Amino acid sequence: MSGVLVLAIDTTTETGSLALARDGVVIAEETLESPDGYGHVLFDRIAALLAGNGVALEEIEVFAAAAGPGTFTGVRVGLTAAKGLASALGKRAAGVSNLRALALLGAGDRRAAILDARRGEVYAGLFDATANPLEPEAVMPLRQWVEALPPGETTFVFSGAGSLVDALDVDALGERAPRVIAGRPLAAAIALLAPGQATDPALLDANYVRKSDAEMAWRDR
Repeated sequence: MSGVLVLAIDTTTETGSLALARDGVVIAEETLESPDGYGHVLFDRIAALLAGNGVALEEIEVFAAAAGPGTFTGVRVGLTAAKGLASALGKRAAGVSNLRALALLGAGDRRAAILDARRGEVYAGLFDATANPLEPEAVMPLRQWVEALPPGETTFVFSGAGSLVDALDVDALGERAPRVIAGRPLAAAIALLAPGQATDPALLDANYVRKSDAEMAWRDR
């Protein structure tokens, strides 16, 4: 991990989060609750987080955001904020995969990060212990994805916010498959992963895995 000061934003789920990390250590994190969306509260909450930790906005070296997969609007709110702040201040920015961040909050040498994709499918990715990808991220029914995994023990990592363990076809995992419910919001992991992905903010893009209905309709016109 790099010794830079990072502000991380996650607005991709019903429970969002913010985090500050310095020298590869999370120094502050908080959840975001806003049923009406995050756009109208985000910058006030960022200002409060920075002030509460004695950090000036200009001190942030990397602005990071969850890049998805997640809701179209939620992904865009966080990415736009990180991109705008980094551009205005001449700093670097990073868009971190939600699945990669979730894997970092898990356990085991080989981690399968699982998020709800609705429509009977999951977003899924296979990662090593440092959250480096071992297989491309995918969206498909859970059982189908599990059956395609390469041999070897895998720990399945679920988000603690609205865990899927009781809602999905978890029998597909196998009775003895290790399972972890991540106990921290994603912004903490995003803040730790961001320095290695930091780049020109103009290059930030969303990681939808599955395109939104609107995008697919536009493509098919």
